[in-house]
Amino acid sequence: HPAMAALNQTSLQPASFLLLGVAGLEDLHAWLPIPFCLMYVVALLGNFILLFVIATERSLHKTMYLFLAMLAVADLVLSSSTVPKALSIFWSLSKETSFHACLTQMFFTHLSFIAESTILLAMAFDRYVAICNPLRYATVFTHVMIAKIGLAAIARSFCVMFPTIFLLQRLPYCGHSTMPHTYCEHMDITRLACADISINIWYSFATTLLSLGMDIVLIGVSYVLILRAVFRLSSKDAQRKAVGTCSSHTCIILMFYTPTLFSFFTHRFGHNVPHHVHILLANVYVLLPPVLNPIVYTMKNKLIRENVSQVLFGTGQ
Repeated sequence: HPAMAALNQTSLQPASFLLLGVAGLEDLHAWLPIPFCLMYVVALLGNFILLFVIATERSLHKTMYLFLAMLAVADLVLSSSTVPKALSIFWSLSKETSFHACLTQMFFTHLSFIAESTILLAMAFDRYVAICNPLRYATVFTHVMIAKIGLAAIARSFCVMFPTIFLLQRLPYCGHSTMPHTYCEHMDITRLACADISINIWYSFATTLLSLGMDIVLIGVSYVLILRAVFRLSSKDAQRKAVGTCSSHTCIILMFYTPTLFSFFTHRFGHNVPHHVHILLANVYVLLPPVLNPIVYTMKNKLIRENVSQVLFGTGQ
């Protein structure tokens, strides 16, 4: 009977979720928007300036900078998927989000996150070829190849995240709709379900290991090979130059994966970690890379630094 089916469906799936922000730190809800807002503005400005500089300056149309542009796009999607909603919760403008809006937010947050991890892996491979196989560099990293890597990053993230939408839609929620968080995350939505969620847990665990875990291992391997090649270089100056080209990428890798892994393991094993620590960590890993990536690259890379100061202050060349 269609009416019964519709009734059944509504009782199983909440019309909307109520996001509570950082549960346990309600007293700070008046102050938390300040760092969030500042970091978001810095992330937007930094990444847009970086994209503008890379797009308009011909000397920056090289592999490393094109990957950096991809990273900036992923960062903009990552921070914009989460921060505006968090701010509206803190300012009590709207704590409610519809079921489908929640799934959409979750999808784009995780999608841009996995894409960013894929781009970081491509950047490690770029450094590996540049240092260990410099003669083949121009033939490996053609513009077509870079475009393919960009598309592969999107396709991979999409393939990992698309099934989660169906995994969440099939669960009954029995009216549970309150989420102590600032944005919708796969496992937080899953935990509201009043049914067996082991498939979701295993899917989340497996995809995290196979995407982020595999990226970390492969980045590690490429850096071991890079270091081995660097120490074989005869001159100290060449060694220093080779390490210098990798330093900004290493900084970004540490900033990206450290809070993520910490958050992942506290979620799985840190049952005595206070809940607000989980939520703040989850916000750190969507806010920190977008804020710091453009800053690190601008400070560490002379060419970018000159072009950025040209844009901002009309000086630099």
